[in-house]
Amino acid sequence: MSGQGASTMEKLFLEDYEVGEVFITPARTITETDIVSFAGLTGDWHPMHTDATYAAEGMFGERIAHGFLTLVIASALIFRLGRYVGLPKSFIAFYGLDDVRFTAPVKIGDTLHLEYEVVAIEDKDETKGLLTATGAIKNQRDELCGTYRWRLLCGKRPA
Repeated sequence: MSGQGASTMEKLFLEDYEVGEVFITPARTITETDIVSFAGLTGDWHPMHTDATYAAEGMFGERIAHGFLTLVIASALIFRLGRYVGLPKSFIAFYGLDDVRFTAPVKIGDTLHLEYEVVAIEDKDETKGLLTATGAIKNQRDELCGTYRWRLLCGKRPA
């Protein structure tokens, strides 16, 4: 297991990862500023995110973070694991995102962390391959708030 309490050895190439390897990131608290900034950046001013009176009358009883804001913040927490730990130095490009589910609301003041597991390593050619991982976004009560599967195009160790 990597992440909290485990190896933080730098990963340089695709071959430095193992199927079954788990990473647990440090946590980050969601703020009102995060939500308002995201609304301004994206143009998503839905009142469940930005209108306290409207949201108080809704099913969550208060404003909640945008699902995509939650996904982006949680996914970026891998950078807090250390340089070239969550992503290898040979990272080339984000290749894809699948099976995204938002399973619980994220509210102002919730503190999120990401747990992700390497589920596949696939060769594309002699120089690159795909790293596939599943992510579980959890809050301070260890409740699951979202899940996804991502694929990263990474360089392989030179021959």
